[in-house]
Amino acid sequence: MSLASGPGRALGGSPDQQLCSQKHVDYIKNLDSRRDELEYWLTEHLRLNGVYWGLTALHLLGCPEGLPREDTVDFVLSCRRDNGGFGAAPGHDAHMLYTVSAVQILVLMDALDELETRGLGGRQKVGSFIAGLQDKDTGAFMGDEWGEQDTRFLYGAFNALSLMDLLGMVDVSKSVAYVQRCENLDGGYGIRPGAESHAGQIFTCVGALAIAGRLDLVNKDRLGGWLSERQVDKGGLNGRPEKLEDACYSWWVGASLAMIDRLHWLDGGKLASFILRCQDPEAGGFSDRPGHMVDVFHTHFAIAGLSLLKYDGVEELYAESNNN
Repeated sequence: MSLASGPGRALGGSPDQQLCSQKHVDYIKNLDSRRDELEYWLTEHLRLNGVYWGLTALHLLGCPEGLPREDTVDFVLSCRRDNGGFGAAPGHDAHMLYTVSAVQILVLMDALDELETRGLGGRQKVGSFIAGLQDKDTGAFMGDEWGEQDTRFLYGAFNALSLMDLLGMVDVSKSVAYVQRCENLDGGYGIRPGAESHAGQIFTCVGALAIAGRLDLVNKDRLGGWLSERQVDKGGLNGRPEKLEDACYSWWVGASLAMIDRLHWLDGGKLASFILRCQDPEAGGFSDRPGHMVDVFHTHFAIAGLSLLKYDGVEELYAESNNN
């Protein structure tokens, strides 16, 4: 998934439902100033992910300089562990998910080379940590040394390694075969072989296949049908049948459809309207659904959803692969 140059231009929203861009920028920039709040410390296990969500949202809102570069890079590198992986915060154990966020942040900050210049083993050390989590028999990936496997970790490994130009460190073909085993009769994919289809896991599986250049393995019409059925009457998207809509699925479902050239199977106008109803026009930020408490996770994915829809004032994200 990449950032395209230039703002989206397709959707603009009604006059009474515009994107409160500056409010959202201010909300994200002020998140780190709330260290006197219990919520700040209770979410320490998501700190590095949160920095990535906020930073990406700022880029999409046309404010890439919203977080101070030096302080942000210093924080990311302070989360690095001796094994080359990254933890959620300084002192936390290394895990695939936080390592992926660290790589993504360093790439966005054009700071990947600082792994080398600061004597931290360079990108090869990070790549070795990630590659060491691959199950050599199945091609699946663990999240950490304790062995939990999840297609999120497989996609994360492909994402980070491809960003560092180190995808050759793992057995891509074996991982692709594992993803194929996760496909269900409805066209969707689960957390592991035999698990129910879920929009979030579909994104990770399709995303991994896109990075590997193997989207030819996806039954695009069948999967597109399942994904497009995630749109409910209110315009939002859910992750599974009979579940409530949630703004974050604007990205998980939307990006998956974009990768298989089926994004037009959604009603983009209704989806954009739902996303905008999830924003707090006074304090900034987005929630999972209208009227709920905002958070940086949903703020990021709501704005990313608007980006896929080419909404005015949002930098354009696009899903691409080398095999369509």
